[in-house]
Amino acid sequence: MTSVETTHPLPGGAKVAASFTFDVDGESAALAADENLASSMSAMSHQAYGPLVGVTRLLQILDAHGVKSTFFVPGYTADRYPHVVRDIAAAGHEIAHHGYHHVMPTGLSVAQQIEQIDRGCDVLERLSGSRPVGYRAPMWDLSWQMPLLLAERGFLYDSSLMDADVPYRLNARKEDGSASGRSLMEIPIQWALDDWEQYCFVPGLTELGPIQTPRNAVELWRSELDGMRQYGGCWVLTNHPFLSGRPGRAAALDALIGEVRAMPDVWTACLSDIATHYSSLEVTSHSVAPIRDRGVP
Repeated sequence: MTSVETTHPLPGGAKVAASFTFDVDGESAALAADENLASSMSAMSHQAYGPLVGVTRLLQILDAHGVKSTFFVPGYTADRYPHVVRDIAAAGHEIAHHGYHHVMPTGLSVAQQIEQIDRGCDVLERLSGSRPVGYRAPMWDLSWQMPLLLAERGFLYDSSLMDADVPYRLNARKEDGSASGRSLMEIPIQWALDDWEQYCFVPGLTELGPIQTPRNAVELWRSELDGMRQYGGCWVLTNHPFLSGRPGRAAALDALIGEVRAMPDVWTACLSDIATHYSSLEVTSHSVAPIRDRGVP
């Protein structure tokens, strides 16, 4: 039986690395799903709550706890709300890449994927003063080509995949599946640690079911952290300012951050710091070949 690698030396002797991350989608996520939603002022206002209200509230909460976070910002959101990017950078947080139009890379040609990366990098660098080193695929839908495209552009890490409990080195492959000699760190995420599945209800965009209470959401997130405190791991929570920036949810997140910060066996950091730390260790190296034979007649 192959052993499951979940523990590595962490700062302060911690057993778990933890990060509170935020995807500042704004209107881009809705428009990428259905451009006709642009005609709905109500739908657009729901999404605009994030950059207009949610980000500021969340920045205040993070500052109160002394937590350094990672904000994934689509280039479209950055262009529409440049002050938001500047505010995040001024507060000392990491600004990372989340596509330009929040379109899924898997539906794009290689040339289109490159355009989305480069255009997003340019606007984030212009507004924040530094080029992003981290990437998260829109809708967490990473293409097989993207690791190499990111590695070629000097990205330190990606956070879109779900096949491990701890960061690992992802070897980028060429289009034909052969080794490229390039790699980047992968910081895994999972659907259970995302507020979209708990809170997001937008007619015409997503109607997953009853909107959960913050208590239920936090209970789920805490259970994953408790498991990692037992087995080891890297706990990455993903929140959206248009969802978790709402008052009741923000208050619950505020309390959870306080809990996590008080745990002596948990190291809380932004993703670039986590990626840098794990890249200095002897971690698992993955080289996954693209699926060629789908087994479908």
